[in-house]
Amino acid sequence: MPISSSDFLPTIPFRNSHFNTMYRPLFMNDKVNYSRKRITTWDNDFIDLDFSFVGSETLVLLIHGLEGSSKSKYMTSSTIHLNNIGLDTVCLNLRGCSGEDNLLLTTYHSGKTEDVDFIVNHLLDEYNYKNIIIIGFSLGGNLTLKYLGEKSKKISNIVKGGVAVSVPIDIATAEQEMDKLKNRLYMEVFFKTMKNKILEKAHKFPEYKLDKDKLFKATKFKHLEYLYTAPVFGFESPEDYWEKASSKPYLTNIKRPTLLINAKDDTFLSRDCYPYHEAQNSEYFYFEETNYGGHVGFMTSFKPSENRWLEHRIERFIKQRIQIDFV
Repeated sequence: MPISSSDFLPTIPFRNSHFNTMYRPLFMNDKVNYSRKRITTWDNDFIDLDFSFVGSETLVLLIHGLEGSSKSKYMTSSTIHLNNIGLDTVCLNLRGCSGEDNLLLTTYHSGKTEDVDFIVNHLLDEYNYKNIIIIGFSLGGNLTLKYLGEKSKKISNIVKGGVAVSVPIDIATAEQEMDKLKNRLYMEVFFKTMKNKILEKAHKFPEYKLDKDKLFKATKFKHLEYLYTAPVFGFESPEDYWEKASSKPYLTNIKRPTLLINAKDDTFLSRDCYPYHEAQNSEYFYFEETNYGGHVGFMTSFKPSENRWLEHRIERFIKQRIQIDFV
């Protein structure tokens, strides 16, 4: 059920993809005083959840992107907006992303929906919400879509739907885009923290035989997947990981109203990350392509009061398609 047109039209400087991508993390100043709860996992690790309560019957589970956290600007701005319209929120900090290293050698990856499933079940067991909505950004969006499709026959009726933003639903081709010169700066930012985390894991777990020379020379995600993701998580190769972790094959299985928003000018995404066919052949999966927006940007202008298009778009989808009433 595709959404063929979008009303997102930013002012001229924000029509530049890189400008829009960088503006949110560099210049938006939203902050939230979260209430943190640490959850012990089935495999003797922990996951930190950051709640923001306003007394709602609906809880929105927010999942951040690669190397993000509950402090990421898209997470805080979404939390504030959702709270303002009367919805409780909880931010899932993926393993190793809450400001403290997790206890195991394994952390998280683009397709690790076991953790999403565990947290959703925890929320269902420990809280009395009538509705749960899942919203994910970038890598967190891939987890959201994959979870909703992969678990569609087992998801509780309390889980009403989801929204995913700026999602590399086809990891193999998206990584080819990330390898290009246009994304060199972003890759350097990602690799700074990712390489340090892998080095720390190698120090804490001597049985993990890391080739440090190859790590220092790594310039592509595939290199890190070869050195860490594939062997640690049990994939045969980076290619095996791409195939099994990508959410695209699961989109047609989704049975809850779910929206994907990807910008046409997102430099992280390949053309295979724009699922027109899947949306056209689904009763529940909606796809919206904007002309502008960059990667998890969707900033409109320099006026803070006008820079909430993404938050308002999510609100409209919850009202119109998921059909949940709130303030």
